[in-house]
Amino acid sequence: MMEEPARQISRRALTLWRIYGMIQFAITFVVSAALIVAIVRWEWPIWIMWVAAAILVLELIFSVWLLPSLKWKRWRYEVTEQDVELQHGILLITKTLVPMVRVQHVDTEQGPLLRKFRLATISISTAATVHKIPALDEQEAEELRQSISALARVAEDDV
Repeated sequence: MMEEPARQISRRALTLWRIYGMIQFAITFVVSAALIVAIVRWEWPIWIMWVAAAILVLELIFSVWLLPSLKWKRWRYEVTEQDVELQHGILLITKTLVPMVRVQHVDTEQGPLLRKFRLATISISTAATVHKIPALDEQEAEELRQSISALARVAEDDV
């Protein structure tokens, strides 16, 4: 089995993904609260309320604590002169090699939360797909964008 890529995304990604998990949890909480109101109002069986409460607790544990940690531990990347190697996933690990000769352009993306945490996402476009490296430090993302762009030009010139 191949070694995993050496570089990891920013540790601040954990905080960012936990905030995303809290937003997801808040939506589930609102739906569950509506369900509880329906249970009380229409005198449905009480076990439905306990199931809703258990789902809330499980979602809080998974989406705010467990999944961001596992996702951060698995997300790795490495850039060489020949290709960009990506590895991510929790249960199913996806390993992707993007040859430099296939890279058409490289972008950085930054939404409001990414900007607040001084993070950026790199998008590597080929003719068929777009590959992303999420939650890199702003400076590292810019350097990586420049590096991949330069390596892609050199790879294109060699062909």
